[in-house]
Order: sequence, then C-alpha cells, then structure tokens
Amino acid sequence: MPKIVEGKLNAEGKKFAIVASRYNDFITEKLVSGSLDALTRCGAKDKDIEVFKVPGAFEIPLVAKRVAQTQRFDAVICLGAVIRGATPHFDFVAAEASKGIAAVMMETGLPVIFGVITVDTIEQAIERAGAKLDNKGFSAAMAAVEMVNLFDAV
Repeated sequence: MPKIVEGKLNAEGKKFAIVASRYNDFITEKLVSGSLDALTRCGAKDKDIEVFKVPGAFEIPLVAKRVAQTQRFDAVICLGAVIRGATPHFDFVAAEASKGIAAVMMETGLPVIFGVITVDTIEQAIERAGAKLDNKGFSAAMAAVEMVNLFDAV
C-alpha cells in the first residue's frame, strides 16, 4: 500500500493572513467570521491572524501577493463575494480574482486559498456565507490549515 500524506487540522503556532473584500460587506463579514472561527477552533491564536481589507474582489490578488511576499505568514486566505448583476462586470471581476489568486499561489509557493464566492443571487450568497449550511469562509480557513500542515509533511 502506498504512503498517504495528508495535512492535519492543527493551526497551533502557524500564522495566517486573511485578505477580504469590503464590497458586499454584509456577506464578506460573515465569511471573515467563519474563517476566524475555523482558525481558532484549530488552535490559532488571535496574535497569529491578521485581516487585510481591500475595496473589492478585484484588488484581492495584489494585496494577497504583497502579504505573501512578506514571508510572515504560513498561508493567505482570500475572501470576497461577487454577485451577478445586470452587466458583464461580474464576469470580469470573478475571472480576474480567481486567476489572480491562483497566480499568487503559484508565484509565491505559499498556500493561497480561494474563498471568493461567485453567485447569481443575494440569496445564494447568504447561503454560502453560512445562513443555512456551510460557511465558505470557514471552509477556506480549514483548507488553509490543512495545506500548511501538508507543506510541513512534504
């Protein structure tokens, strides 16, 4: 049987940055709260978590890159909410945010987690922010913790 290497859900002694969009703040604040909850449940201390607020999802990749380049953090969690409107603006912002966040991860070699929800309606955004089931901010933070520990094991 092959050796299986997986990350554990232990955030003790690790440092995390959260880069969160202020646009659609009524949703993104719930995502940030979910991330903070996940990190503290996994053992992270408040002093080891910093939250960086950016104007919108389009600005997330640039600040995520700057934060990653400081080498002060073990992972960066990117959070935002892009809700479709009547114009193609949604398509541009969602695409550039996802491509930019992926590029930051590949360029820096640091776990940079995509926690930007892209939805068609406000109701969908509320659902993904934890109103009914899963808070995607919580899920993003759990992925960050797992990736940090996986990096330690590789």
